Amino acid sequence: MIIMAPVLLILLGATEILQADLLPDDKISLLPPVNFTIKVTGLAQVLLRWEPNPDQEQRNVNLEYQVKINAPKEDDYETRITESKCVTILHKGFSASVRTILQNDHSLLASSWASAELHAPPGSPGTSVVNLTCTTNTTADNYSHLRPYQVSLHCTWLVGTDAPEDTQYFLYYRYGSWTEECQEYSKDSMGRNIACWFPRTFIHSRGRDWLAVLVNGSSKHSAIKPFDQLFALHAIDQINPPLNVTAEIKGTRLSIQWEKPVSAFPIHCFDYEVKIHNARNGYLQIEKMMTNAFISIIDDLSKYDVQVRAAVSSMCREAGLWSEWSQPIYVGKDEHKPLRQWFLIVLMATICFILLILLLICRIKLVPLRQKLKSSVI
Repeated sequence: MIIMAPVLLILLGATEILQADLLPDDKISLLPPVNFTIKVTGLAQVLLRWEPNPDQEQRNVNLEYQVKINAPKEDDYETRITESKCVTILHKGFSASVRTILQNDHSLLASSWASAELHAPPGSPGTSVVNLTCTTNTTADNYSHLRPYQVSLHCTWLVGTDAPEDTQYFLYYRYGSWTEECQEYSKDSMGRNIACWFPRTFIHSRGRDWLAVLVNGSSKHSAIKPFDQLFALHAIDQINPPLNVTAEIKGTRLSIQWEKPVSAFPIHCFDYEVKIHNARNGYLQIEKMMTNAFISIIDDLSKYDVQVRAAVSSMCREAGLWSEWSQPIYVGKDEHKPLRQWFLIVLMATICFILLILLLICRIKLVPLRQKLKSSVI
């Protein structure tokens, strides 16, 4: 026991020394990073880069960095490396700050901030496009085994309220590392570009990256202010309707089947809605399904029209748009007469009723006349 006591004291002392080196204390002074720069590396994309302060005291600790995005949209995150990519709109300008931090479970020690800024691009107010909207759609490509599906892109916008009449706009998109300029425009009555169509793009139909779109312009009378916008693919992807919808009635059972839409997503990635309309009484039934078949008990004396639409399930990506309804399929009997026939029947009945009334009126008026004539003859 006497021999173990000095050993324990030595171990406790070493532990305290190690903790003193690992934990921040008032004696550690953190200095801000240096050479902080912001560089535009693509449409709606910047690279933040900085260096550790060369005068920073070296201790047996792991320094980190806190990055704060000030504009156009506030954000805050931490990193261990000395650079950071940021996807953001730039037509409003961009500013950010970074500082050195040292933290543990109980405290946070931080340096002052180092800041940098990108000014908004030049241009006259009111000349940039407004109401920029974009949609994507997937089509099958039977000529390519590497990319069996192609994604098209369609964007529309309105001319700026103060844009000169000779203004011409130009659209670009970036997805990942690919950037393309539009080649197919639609124009307004004054010849200004107001829509763009990309029949084939480098957009991945199952991708999760942001789609960046930039519209700039030119005019002889004014500097046109550029406008950029970010789109989440799930929010603008126009899903195709289900294929080969069939409906069959056997007795009182209505069986409906269909195939998944043209899409790079596999069959288990779709939710469906089935719409059944009873033409006889106007009753509308809508059912949500996760499979590609549905059976309903119906009135076999009515005629039905059936439609199906699809959406990518939240199991495969964030919830997005529903497709258009498929073309209606008509099944069953129609015991009702067409509206035109009913109209003719009602019209004929009305005419007959009016004629009958007229005949009665004439008969009532002719009776006194006949009695008067008989009296005069006598």
